[in-house]
Amino acid sequence: VQLQASGGGLVQAGGSLRLSCEASGSIVSINAMYWHRQAPGKRRELIAIHRSGGFTDYADSVKGRFTISGDNTKNTGYLQMNSLKPEDTAVYYCSANVVISTLEGPYEYDYWGQGTLVTVSS
Repeated sequence: VQLQASGGGLVQAGGSLRLSCEASGSIVSINAMYWHRQAPGKRRELIAIHRSGGFTDYADSVKGRFTISGDNTKNTGYLQMNSLKPEDTAVYYCSANVVISTLEGPYEYDYWGQGTLVTVSS
């Protein structure tokens, strides 16, 4: 299974970006998808959670501005980021808890995608 994150870029403060995270491979189902970010000189932080069934949760720093969603038909998750601030500048990573198909039956694993850089200019 691979997770491919995309959609990062340079945007002015107040602008918007939408990140995508596409999962590929022998996927039976995606139980949950997460978005994290790591700003320069700071620890990686979890900012958004989306569980199958529709549960979502956000870090206080992004609540009300970011929206996480998923499309099960495409095995893809999204992070819509609005009202971006310079302090949102970071490398954004997606991860997912995925049920995969194996010869021994279904197994649940956590996977990470590569980061995508978001830069917000003031």
